Order: sequence, then C-alpha cells, then structure tokens
Amino acid sequence: MVLRRIVADDLLWNCMNDSKRLLRTLFVANLFLYLGFNVWRAMFNNFAVEEIGVSATQIGLLQSLRELPGLMGFVLGFIAIWLSEMRIMGLSVLLMGLGLVATGWASGLGGLILGAMIMSVGFHWFYPSSNSLVLMGVDREEAPEVLGRLRSIAAFAAVIGTLVIWLFVEGLKLGPISIEPWGYRTTLFVIGGVVIAGGLLSLRNGRHRTEQREKRKVIFRREYWLYYLLTFMMGSRRHIFSTFAIFLLVQVYGISVGETALLFLANSVISTVVLPQLGKLVARFGERRVLSFNFAGLIAVFLGYAWIPNLAVLYTLFILDNLFFGFNLAVESYFQKIALSREEITSNVSMAQTINHISALVVPILGGILWEQISPSATFMAGVVIAAVSLVVVQFIRTESVAVPVPVVVE
Repeated sequence: MVLRRIVADDLLWNCMNDSKRLLRTLFVANLFLYLGFNVWRAMFNNFAVEEIGVSATQIGLLQSLRELPGLMGFVLGFIAIWLSEMRIMGLSVLLMGLGLVATGWASGLGGLILGAMIMSVGFHWFYPSSNSLVLMGVDREEAPEVLGRLRSIAAFAAVIGTLVIWLFVEGLKLGPISIEPWGYRTTLFVIGGVVIAGGLLSLRNGRHRTEQREKRKVIFRREYWLYYLLTFMMGSRRHIFSTFAIFLLVQVYGISVGETALLFLANSVISTVVLPQLGKLVARFGERRVLSFNFAGLIAVFLGYAWIPNLAVLYTLFILDNLFFGFNLAVESYFQKIALSREEITSNVSMAQTINHISALVVPILGGILWEQISPSATFMAGVVIAAVSLVVVQFIRTESVAVPVPVVVE
C-alpha cells in the first residue's frame, strides 16, 4: 500500500514515453541502491565486531577511508564527459551490490575495507548522478516534487532494509511463524545479489537514446557561490546532528540499541509519507520561503537538544530534524533554476558533494572539541549558530528573473 502510494502519482507516470522511462529508472535505481546501503549500515558494525573481531581503531580507519570517494565527488563531473549520467547511476547500484557481496566474503580488515570502498564508490557516485538526471530531464516546476518522491522511495527502502535485518539475520519465531536465521554473511550475499540485479535492471532500462546526447561541461562558476555555500551549511548542520544527537541519547540518557533501531525505523516510515509533500511545498512557495522555515525550525531543534532534558521531546526533535533535512531538495531545485546551462549541472552537483564532505571532515571534530572542553550543550549551540547564519544566507536566494534553460536529452 505504501509503495503503491509512492509510485502511483500523475507526476511520475502520466508523462511522455521518454520521461516515463527516465523516472521509472530513477525509481528502480533509488529503491535498490538505498535498500543495499541501509542493510549495510544497519548490520556492518555488528558484523565487523562479531565475525571479524575488529577494534575501535580499525573501525575508525575504515570509516575514514570510506569517506574518500565522497571527498573526491567532483571527479564525477569529468567521468560524465565519457559516460552518461544514466549509465553512471546504473553502475553505482551495481557497485553497491558488489560491495555488499565483497563484505560478506571478508575474513579480515583488508576484506572489510575492500567491500566498504566498493560500496562507497557506488553510493557517492549515485547521489549526484541521480539528482543530475532529475535536474536536467525534468521541468523546474516539477523537479521539487520528483526529488521529494525519490527521497520518499529511499526512506521506504530503509524500512525494507530494517525489516530484512529483524526477520532474517537472527531469524524469527512468533507462534506458528518460524524463519530460520540467515546470519550476517548469507544476508549480505542475498541482499547484495538483489541489489546487483537492480543495478543490471537500471542499466537495461537506461539503454535508450532518442537523439544525440549533449556534451557535458566541467565548469565551476562564481555565479554559483550561493549554491556552494548553502551546500556547505546544509552539510555542517547535518553532521553536527547526525554525529552527536544519537551520541547524546546513548551516553547521557542511556537508550538501548533496540530503542535506537525503533527511532530510525520511525524516521523512515514518517519520511516515506511526508517527503513527497515537501517537494510540493517547494514547488508552491519557492526555495527562499521553504528554506527560511527550515532553518528557523532547526534553531528550535538545536536549542531543544541543548537545553531540554526530556526523552520524549528529544525523540520528537530527532524525527523533526530528519524531516527538516529533507528540505535539502530545495537547494538542488534552486541550482536547477540558476544553472546557466543544463550541461553544467552534473559537474556542479558533484562538486557540491565534495563541499559537503569537507564539512564532514571539519564539523564533527570541532563539535567533539566543544563537547569535551565545554559541554554537550555547547556542541548543539554551535548548531544554533550554523542554522541562524543559514537563515540569513537564504535571504539572498533570487529565482524570479532567472531564464529557464531547455531540458537536455539524457541517455
């Protein structure tokens, strides 16, 4: 029922044939990519500790190496000169599946790193190629809704991934229902194979060409400074919350692993329903108004985590933060409107990923220093400052007089 609600939308299916195929391929690729990623994320730490026996230092090394493909995201703009975004997206899903299988075969730290790096390349290639396809192939009036619906599909894939972990890794015995446990490795192999099949399907669906594909350009412009800055601010606020919100709940309030899993599951279920509506809000009210509301709300969220010692309130704020992060689609739709040509979109969306990962390297370290040297509240007050500065920055958004570039044909 939920999946039907996601895909049965006039915006996605009542289009011209090429647009329908493009959007159908985007749907399939997003579903399989995020299914694989969420299964990997949910079980990786347990698998690494229980099956391989890695130490905290080794986990830290692996996670640092895993972020390198994201830091090198701008390279994708050059790859898109030779490979179409559609093919890059399909290959990204394929790499995600291969990374899961390689992780399942791992017998030591080297194997874990290999699997994580393959998976990470697929994951970090996917986001800019998928977004670029939307921004190049969909009219700017419809792009926010399509982006919102794709994020909803990603959230739905997270729900499926969570259920897979609960049902199959350790098995299930509930009255007459009995599911034998698969264990970590079998689950990685099976889901990896499913994701590989999804990657091959994405590549097959993307093999169409209606006319000569436009040549992509790798150009970074001063005119895009606000897009770059908004990307950095979005990344900074995200990395403070994603790094320290759960850490606060675990260290200070002592919540269990089961409670953490339920919190993430609630996030995914709510996002599945709400995120498509965010795209409609952006289309109706515009990027400046929506992002202003977003950052004003974030100020309240960070203040709550800094000063309210109530778990029910903190759980609510955690879910709200996840929904507020969904407003990052407004940053992408803003860039679609200011892009001087559609051929420059992929290189700049890829550069935005690199900018996001620069904040990932800097912000958590500074937040940790504030936590240790002052207090946990100081870390979240830094988030208040970031949100307040962002609220000022978004007032510079202007799209009313921007010319509408003609969409290009995507292969």
